[in-house]
Amino acid sequence: MRRLLAVAAALVAVIPAAPAAAALPSGLVFYRYEKGVAIHSPYARQIVDPNGQFSVSPDGRKIAYIDLKGKVHVRADAVDKVVASGAVAGTPCATPAWSPDSTKVAYALMSTEGSAPIAVVGADGKGRRTVGRTYGVCHLAWSGNGRYLAGYTGTTDGVHLLDVRSGKSRKAKGIGGANHVQSLSPDGRKVVYQALKPTAEGGDGTWPLWYTPRIVDTVTGKRVVPPVKGTLIGAMYLNDGRLAVRVKGATRNTIVVLDRGFKVVRKIAEPAMYRTYGLLRVL
Repeated sequence: MRRLLAVAAALVAVIPAAPAAAALPSGLVFYRYEKGVAIHSPYARQIVDPNGQFSVSPDGRKIAYIDLKGKVHVRADAVDKVVASGAVAGTPCATPAWSPDSTKVAYALMSTEGSAPIAVVGADGKGRRTVGRTYGVCHLAWSGNGRYLAGYTGTTDGVHLLDVRSGKSRKAKGIGGANHVQSLSPDGRKVVYQALKPTAEGGDGTWPLWYTPRIVDTVTGKRVVPPVKGTLIGAMYLNDGRLAVRVKGATRNTIVVLDRGFKVVRKIAEPAMYRTYGLLRVL
């Protein structure tokens, strides 16, 4: 028996170890474009369709993406399920959006006009319904209270909000050119986006790996400036109202988390290997 145990121990010693869990960032989800979109979460590293229409659930465990045929997929671990069809396809800006509780996906339906209907479907493929129509179909973001969806227009000339309860849409005040919407505050009032200069080109609609964030009150048009020093290369609201701001670093970036009163409550040092990746979620 002792000899068998010794042999078994020797065999185990020569088996290559599994990749270290530390290679995946705790509490952060990153992405980059490499033969598709490579998404790195604390739970897995996955590559989705190179079309680029993708989103990660707030809990970090599921990916929604739209293939070139307009089918909406939800991937969880090794299971990939088609949950809907008829989505705007082949346009990187028309990304799906996850509900704050990670149970539903919103996406733009095909349309011949500048505006488009927005549909919502359960992550299990059930309960599909149309919630309204909006010009803000690009880079959809869902507010933490579950009521509002925001996106920029296909012509990059503004941001529109859709009330999923009433089906009504409105243009956000104080916003001119925009070619990225990152997130909404929980009440849907403030939006984080990338502003465009009047002479700038809109781009191809892919998610930027980093950007200069601008925050605006969509009702008053007033800008909100977080008191964070350094070069800001991203920002996003969390579902509880905190604001996570990404600050550029020489060897690694830092996530500064602010409470509703803009008091610093946490600082997260990103793993150095993700310095040139895009930050998709702060879990």
